[in-house]
Amino acid sequence: MPQDPAERRVTVTGPPRRARPASGYYRPRTEIDEQTTLGHTYVRSLMRSQLRAGLTALAVLGLLVGPLPLLFAALPDARGLEWAVLGFGLYAPLVLLARWYVRRAERNEQDFVRLVEDR
Repeated sequence: MPQDPAERRVTVTGPPRRARPASGYYRPRTEIDEQTTLGHTYVRSLMRSQLRAGLTALAVLGLLVGPLPLLFAALPDARGLEWAVLGFGLYAPLVLLARWYVRRAERNEQDFVRLVEDR
């Protein structure tokens, strides 16, 4: 009994296809990967916030270290004071400044990741 061609079934095997997301689905990571204008804006905002943190740290460093030559010139007979300020008085604020900068940079990156991760 020959089968009617209209009744013939075809079985297709292969990996299942993913359902495509709805057209209104918004994916910032795709925008960044495809280097669209919006993706460029996201990356640029991260770069600006990192630059702002770096310039702030540089300004604080300049205000901390910049006046020291004037202070040392005003007190020419205080050699022990110079070594104490440079060796002990300046080290702790520099470590705190470095710690602040690293924490700020990591927070900027975490905020960026939260912005672009898929949810």
